Amino acid sequence: MTTELKNSHALIIRTDGSFEVIDWPTENDLPILYKGIGCTHVDAVDISRRLTMWIDDSGLINGAPVNRAATILYAIHQEPHQHYHGNVVITGGVDHEGKTLGLTNEEIASIIEFHLTFTNIDIPSQRTK
Repeated sequence: MTTELKNSHALIIRTDGSFEVIDWPTENDLPILYKGIGCTHVDAVDISRRLTMWIDDSGLINGAPVNRAATILYAIHQEPHQHYHGNVVITGGVDHEGKTLGLTNEEIASIIEFHLTFTNIDIPSQRTK
């Protein structure tokens, strides 16, 4: 499996605690970020060398709600210096050319597991009828 195919996802984490796995393009990724976050200006926050959180550059100013899950995810990796507001998109780090990489299936699973474990999201129970 090639790196390009293996690293082909991103994760949207919304302020209401919901999340969505999306395909990460090999080119022209800004429209994906704008749509996923719901904004027109983004900023990259490096969580670690292998994780980048894309945020609404005007989220705090525009009064977007705090994204508790995004703030906690950042705080697990680095000392927090602020709360993050609005929906976010989580991608991989960058390659040697500075191109943003997608997340692997394993990285997506790990972030979702973290999200469900540490954010106290109610998981619907199985329906019996």
